[in-house]
Amino acid sequence: MSQNPHQEYQKQREDLFQQEAKHKASKIHKILMITSSILVIILLSAGTYAYIYYTQPGPYDNFAKCLTQKGAVMYGAIQWCKYTQGQANMFGKSFHYINYHDESELAGLKTRPTWVINGKWYEKVQSFDTLAAATGCSIN
Repeated sequence: MSQNPHQEYQKQREDLFQQEAKHKASKIHKILMITSSILVIILLSAGTYAYIYYTQPGPYDNFAKCLTQKGAVMYGAIQWCKYTQGQANMFGKSFHYINYHDESELAGLKTRPTWVINGKWYEKVQSFDTLAAATGCSIN
């Protein structure tokens, strides 16, 4: 026996609704796949950049190593002093070669940063030229 017109109409609506739902799900799936692919590409790019950045030597590695070998010590407050941070930033990633100590380790320190080189104090941010002249280190 055939269905009445109202039941047929309802069945057609349900079929259409299911088709639309499948179509929307397919679109959402495609959008998620594209978004996921873009995210993976971004993460891989960032990872590659980070790897290259951290495995390449810093531009002032040799200069910073020489300063430390010559006994130069930088004292400051890297956590909060913008001048100490500025001096550190001048060295960029080469700063980790600098013999750096917290200000509390130098009695009488009043100015940050303070460099101690051969017993002489150099207060405030120092240029590379000044540090090179005081130690005999080559900047390049």
